[in-house]
Amino acid sequence: MTDLAATSRETIQKGSQSFAAAAALFDPQTRADAEMLYAWCRHCDDVIDGQTLGHEREVLDPAEVQRRLEGLYAQTRAALRGEPTDDPAFAAFREVAKRRAIPETYAIELIDGFAMDVAGRRYETIEDTLEYCWHVAGVVGAMMAIVMGVRPHDLSTLRRAQDLGLAFQLTNIARDIVEDAQNGRVYLPAGWLAEAGVPEDAVAAPAHRAAVARLAKRLVDAAEPYYASARWGLRSLPFRSAWAVAAAGAVYREIGVKVVARGPAAWDSRTSTGKAAKIALALGAGLTALRGATLDRRREPPERRPLWSRI
Repeated sequence: MTDLAATSRETIQKGSQSFAAAAALFDPQTRADAEMLYAWCRHCDDVIDGQTLGHEREVLDPAEVQRRLEGLYAQTRAALRGEPTDDPAFAAFREVAKRRAIPETYAIELIDGFAMDVAGRRYETIEDTLEYCWHVAGVVGAMMAIVMGVRPHDLSTLRRAQDLGLAFQLTNIARDIVEDAQNGRVYLPAGWLAEAGVPEDAVAAPAHRAAVARLAKRLVDAAEPYYASARWGLRSLPFRSAWAVAAAGAVYREIGVKVVARGPAAWDSRTSTGKAAKIALALGAGLTALRGATLDRRREPPERRPLWSRI
């Protein structure tokens, strides 16, 4: 294992236990490349949020945040050109982007998502929220699919990968509604908040927990058709990759189920899945991947529902 691969593996193990567990199911080269892509994504997110692996947020002044954003654009483009760098995250991205021919447009669209946070973007409709989800997660799903061997012109499979990223981010938003609002970020559609009688500047207020819980359920419900659509992309992946993707999907889907089940108490502590549950979900995901490699490959997938899409 190279130093870059080892550093990237350490990053994913500290940054996301769910994704780290799923990544262990990949073949060695795919795992290394997926972890290097993750390390770059995690680094970019942390730079903008003033965090370390998603924790210990530092309050940054707007000028510093803008400077960091411009730096991410410049460093990402330099990495895509193959220029040398001392930053391990960008060195890892340079390597995986070259080996897997990741399109520049996808990489830049991820940074565009962080720019939406920097600008304090307001989301009026669920379609507006989904646009944000595309930039910070849907495009990551597409890049991960390319890492797993999907060709950039295979738009049908990339669209299913996008769908899984959208589902992940909708689940993330539901789980983190209160924490995000405390940090000045509200991804819930303003129209939904108005219908529920929740002021946009009071989403984190304890008095609105019941209403916010109902809105979280709307987000989790909105994620469901994207999870269902994503399953049909598994048939195009190698078995071990399909298993890893199905496992990650099962774990995140379960987080959404638990957020809904906890109701107004969902934000008393962070909602997550335990080790035993992850193992059980991974075993079930193996059967899902097996079906994708056998029965699903023998028939045409159903037409994708008319869901929001960028691909």
